[in-house]
Amino acid sequence: MTTHIKTNKYGLPQAQTRPHIRASKRLDLSGEEGKQIVKSETRLTLKEHQNTFKRLADM
Repeated sequence: MTTHIKTNKYGLPQAQTRPHIRASKRLDLSGEEGKQIVKSETRLTLKEHQNTFKRLADM
């Protein structure tokens, strides 16, 4: 099972043209999965920007 990969004159793989695919999915945050997404993203944001939120609280 061999696949033919197009190469350029230097023997490197050539970029392939692919059709543009638009994003069509809407994110529904109302259900149980949505609540879990919001909770985990909030937790990550609070952990990542902990010092910033401390400074804002002290203002």
